[in-house]
Amino acid sequence: MPQYNPPLRDMQFVMHEVLKVTDELKILPPHADIDADTINAVLEEGGKFAVEVTFPLNISGDEEGCTLDKTTHEVTPPKGFKEAYAKYVEGGWAALSCDPEYGGQGLPFVVNQCFYEMMNSANQAWTMYPGLSHGAYEALHAHGTDAQKKLYLPKLVSGEWTGTMCLTEPHCGTDLGMLRTKAEPQADGTFKLTGNKIFISAGEHDMTPNILHLVLARLPDAPQGSKGISLFIVPKFNVNEDGSVGSRNGIYCGGLEHKMGIHGNATAQIVLDGAVGTMVGAPNKGLAAMFVMMNAARLGVGNQSLGLTEVAYQNALAYAKDRIQMRSLSGVKAKDKPADPIIVHPDVRKMLLTAKAYAEGGRALAVYCTLLLDKELHHPDEKVRKDSGEIVALLTPIVKAFLTDNGHIATNACMQVFGGHGYIKEWGMEQFVRDNRINMIYEGTNTIQSLDLLGRKVLGNNGATLKKFGKIVGALIAEEGVNEKMAEFINPLAYLADQMTKFTTELGFKGFQNPDEVGAAAVDYLRVAGHLVFGYFWARMAQTALREIAAGNPDPFYLAKVQTARFYFAKLFPETATLMRTARSGSRALMDTDAALA
Repeated sequence: MPQYNPPLRDMQFVMHEVLKVTDELKILPPHADIDADTINAVLEEGGKFAVEVTFPLNISGDEEGCTLDKTTHEVTPPKGFKEAYAKYVEGGWAALSCDPEYGGQGLPFVVNQCFYEMMNSANQAWTMYPGLSHGAYEALHAHGTDAQKKLYLPKLVSGEWTGTMCLTEPHCGTDLGMLRTKAEPQADGTFKLTGNKIFISAGEHDMTPNILHLVLARLPDAPQGSKGISLFIVPKFNVNEDGSVGSRNGIYCGGLEHKMGIHGNATAQIVLDGAVGTMVGAPNKGLAAMFVMMNAARLGVGNQSLGLTEVAYQNALAYAKDRIQMRSLSGVKAKDKPADPIIVHPDVRKMLLTAKAYAEGGRALAVYCTLLLDKELHHPDEKVRKDSGEIVALLTPIVKAFLTDNGHIATNACMQVFGGHGYIKEWGMEQFVRDNRINMIYEGTNTIQSLDLLGRKVLGNNGATLKKFGKIVGALIAEEGVNEKMAEFINPLAYLADQMTKFTTELGFKGFQNPDEVGAAAVDYLRVAGHLVFGYFWARMAQTALREIAAGNPDPFYLAKVQTARFYFAKLFPETATLMRTARSGSRALMDTDAALA
């Protein structure tokens, strides 16, 4: 059976020692009174909830899956899921970072980020039920009418109801401009929606008395393509004016997907048959409103892989210390045993350190992004709000794609540490691999994220936002450039930062001449950008740790951080050279291949 220990010490290191989040948050009026002790206490309790309530349901939920009653269209999640959700609501966990006006606790997003990382480590499939509700809350909070907010937000904030996002359809995948679901206006100002949606996570269940579906659909006179999409809120049960649950609406589950992983989550085929809904935002502007939820979900998906990377690493490390196989190449290490623990072997250490470096680097980036979100919403300086929003928009596709790609690398590496036992179900490792695999696909495939990064976020404004982040990196390089103890971290980071400008300019020029050049280079480009970002945070973490060591702090945590940073820059960061070379090779080797693909 797998184990899980919340990485509270590392979370505290990132928040309080590296990013100094409480100093940043005190500038924001809603969080002026927040302190480290409060944050730590909340997360300690959150870790207990993850370990004691949802983690024990992970393997059993995977084995049991969800059950659809085809007569009633009702879905029953695995045993224990409903009871765990009741404890989640009772504990107030749904309301952590929500607006106090609607019953929220008003804590910063940073707290919610760390709580959900632990929840994803414990049980990604279960965590998706309440997790998607946060995106629905954000979309309604930003674009809903006062009446919609008053009617729906308190239920989402409390967790009494859950929410979903109903975007794609069988024929359109990511190309939402092709969707066909229709919305017919009614005399009372509502709409009747008809169509089919697929891949709807947490789309149907009995864990709450109502589910609020945010649905993309077309009005009768809508323009073609993505400019003709509107957003509607369609509850499973119609809601009376007093907020009580009314009659059953014409939206139901027509089938459940049989999936590779996340078996405990109901991935539903949703049928809308004259379902009553109300519009969110302006007509034909639904994508703008839905993007609030989609961006929240993309950050959330990166967090899912961060959670799985952490729990896979913890279990692989424990196994490597206990499992004995062969002798060390440099001589016997465990003289009292017939063989040495496999952790003495260099490649086993490489696999373990890869997962550790990707988990801890991902944690720093994820916490940084949520701090930017807090600043974007609440900082008193308009320029800081604007800059924070721009940088988090730049980093969102990196969080989604780089962290999930790294999660794939890390969970597979950790399964490999177990050898043949990693392939056996009861150890739990193969489930981490299977569950993580969807994270690279949904909420926009990682290729879509790469095109978004290079085509829209970087080239779309001639690299202006990239330059803003480059200045942040440059400030660290200037600060530590003459520090010999930091040279092994700063020098490669400085070299890549310098190369990034030339690399981006070159790809932009080639893309201007032939757009396929952007498509051919985008995936490699995102991974290079991901390493630039990770390199920055690993250099900052090494900086903090080295200062503590120099001050005489004997805590081995700091030496471990320096050693992991050294591994990252020596063994993982150098792949950027290969990636830049393959990106520069152009599109011809891909597109001039009609004979090869005939």
